[in-house]
Amino acid sequence: MYELLNTINTPDDLKKLPVNKLPQVCDELRHYIIESLSHNPGHFGAALGVVELTVAIHYVFNTPYDKLIWDVGHQAYGHKILTGRRERFVTNRKHGGLSGFPNIFESEYDAFGVGHSSTSISAALGMAIASQLSGEKDRNVVAVIGDGALTGGMAFEALNNMASANPDMLVILNDNNMAIDKVTGGMSQYLLDISTSKTYNRFRTKVNKALNAGREKRNIFTRFTNAVKKLVTRHTNMFEGLNIRYFGPADGHNVVYLVRILEDIKKIKGPKMLHVITVKGKGFKAAEENQTAWHAVGGRFDIETGRALDKPNETPQAPKFQDVFGHTILELAKNNDKILGITPAMPSGCSLNIMMDAMPNRTFDVGIAEQHAVTFSAGLAISGYVPFCNIYSSFAQRAFDQVIHDVALQKLNVVFCFDRAGIVGSDGATHHGVFDVAMLRPVPNLIIASPMDEPELRNMMYSAQLPDMGPFVIRYPRGRGSVVDWRKDMHEIKVGRGRQLSEGKDAAILTLGPLGVRAQKAVSLLSEEGIAVAHYDMRFAKPLDTDILDSVLRQYSHIVTLEDGVVAGGFGSSIVEYANAKGYTCHITTLGIPDRFIEHGTVDELHAECGMDLQGVMNALRSCVDHR
Repeated sequence: MYELLNTINTPDDLKKLPVNKLPQVCDELRHYIIESLSHNPGHFGAALGVVELTVAIHYVFNTPYDKLIWDVGHQAYGHKILTGRRERFVTNRKHGGLSGFPNIFESEYDAFGVGHSSTSISAALGMAIASQLSGEKDRNVVAVIGDGALTGGMAFEALNNMASANPDMLVILNDNNMAIDKVTGGMSQYLLDISTSKTYNRFRTKVNKALNAGREKRNIFTRFTNAVKKLVTRHTNMFEGLNIRYFGPADGHNVVYLVRILEDIKKIKGPKMLHVITVKGKGFKAAEENQTAWHAVGGRFDIETGRALDKPNETPQAPKFQDVFGHTILELAKNNDKILGITPAMPSGCSLNIMMDAMPNRTFDVGIAEQHAVTFSAGLAISGYVPFCNIYSSFAQRAFDQVIHDVALQKLNVVFCFDRAGIVGSDGATHHGVFDVAMLRPVPNLIIASPMDEPELRNMMYSAQLPDMGPFVIRYPRGRGSVVDWRKDMHEIKVGRGRQLSEGKDAAILTLGPLGVRAQKAVSLLSEEGIAVAHYDMRFAKPLDTDILDSVLRQYSHIVTLEDGVVAGGFGSSIVEYANAKGYTCHITTLGIPDRFIEHGTVDELHAECGMDLQGVMNALRSCVDHR
């Protein structure tokens, strides 16, 4: 089945094949990706869309000496398979296995780690300038940017710098008009206008025919067409206007043609862009027809039909936190006409699409642009609206300055909903939302809350939109919660007020967020051993409930804190700081993410690795009793 692919362990093996064999390599590589992901789920559509591009790049360029940066990194599955990791691809995204993204510690072929989007052109520009400074005139630097990454502001900043720095580098724009959802904004429309222009495409057809001519004729024709093309596009093509040589749009699924054009482009000095048109999910009918749903697959599926193979859980399940957010914001917006929804390119991922379908004029997908999303929300808030700005926790790191300068400093009532807070699982270190509390806790004027369950999320969202609340952060995890019957009437939660969930004389545990459910179970199991633990769901990392804290710190000599974020500077750290400031002498054990990056695996595996699983919580509480 994999006659050629099984012979390719490095790009050097690929280069031994004649060009006319590359379509077969692409077919085998595409099928291998589909077969692998049908058993071991991961990012799907983006990997299939760049198969031909991946093969062509490695056939033409001398990787790893030539530098290749993928953006966003989930496009790089084919790249991994062709660069010595075919046999290990079965471990992709598994604990201790291959990363789902390029990782410089995993392979010399992964030139740069890219888990978040829109960074490739900046990194490639740095590498290209470094090569010039080092006198490496034969080194090529290639950035592949796609899957919506060009909507990110950092990519525009890099293009601007690239135009003035005049480096020898190539940007390949993988234009599939998709991120997770359909790409929005002016750049998407601009690229569509280029790719569908009848005049431009007639001209491109002539160029393509010339490229199929003999080498000598092609060189003569290319010189002529470049001059004509410059006249045609100079004032209509943004990239040419920036002095970046533009080529395309090209068929991103014609590997033989891609090889030819890359060989020619490689010889041209200066900054260059190749615009290729691809189809996300190419070669798998279900993924082509429903590109959002097949961005990533969450379970095993049948290769022939696309039908899910994993049996659904027939017992009633709690909803996903993001779905509770989606239904709740719509419910609130129906009663408060000032509520608006904002997301940086994640409407279906964060479930804002629920409100978007019902109230399209009050929801805004701003593209992969977290900084803009925050300041755009600030502009809405200062004008009297209540924007709910939903950003994945790890992506919110990119907008730290905007949260401080544009929102907190001005005390604006922006409600930040940080989805995917805590350990997220197989996406790994680039996506774990574990830094938000420690990052934002020092910022004045911020309220930072984390619900233990779905009803608490609803109550916090209700509270956040009440008058004069100011900046309000609500963080919650990926996946399902714990309460099946979650549609309860909402009520206000007083800011900075926690709640006691159990009484106990032997020790106390203070929790923030959904791990409070695990603490409840630990407390229940320990009661069977005769250990009585008091449990407090603190709800807020800022401001703290000092009434609860004073009571607990006076009463207990040993206390455990539990959170799904980093310990350094996090919720537990705030308890230690408060105890020290007030002169309490009790012993406080802080459970959370240690001071290192956590790799990929299941959430349960990673919690156990960090001592935050049920057994770890119980052991910490037992230790409190043993050391009294």
